[in-house]
Amino acid sequence: MTLTLEDRLDVTELIALHGHLVDAGELDRLDEVFTADVRYDLSDFGQGEVTGLAALREAALALGAGNPVAHHVTNVVVEELAAGRVRARSKGLAVMANGSCGSVTYEDDVVRVGSGGWRISHRRIRARRVPLDGLGQG
Repeated sequence: MTLTLEDRLDVTELIALHGHLVDAGELDRLDEVFTADVRYDLSDFGQGEVTGLAALREAALALGAGNPVAHHVTNVVVEELAAGRVRARSKGLAVMANGSCGSVTYEDDVVRVGSGGWRISHRRIRARRVPLDGLGQG
């Protein structure tokens, strides 16, 4: 099955919705973005992997004021892997309360969930700390 333009738009909006919900503190709505058994990989930040919506919500609450005040996402690329399953890559910018910001790459496995549309089943967040992924450093 070929991924439709509507599917691509739905997946892109799903990725954007995450930032809106988290920034608004609407963590009880994370089920609109993630599967119930989501794996959320924060290894690049020394926090390992969080599994499940409840654990993801608890991790965000535990971070408290350490959370960004704004999440921005851009450069979304959607690749069909199989019927009802895509991989999406996007760039994220996080603005912190002190005005600093950081860049990440989101690597998402996204699945179709019945009539509920699409949900992220696995998200890996890669920190962007060096230009060109370290090429030319030396």
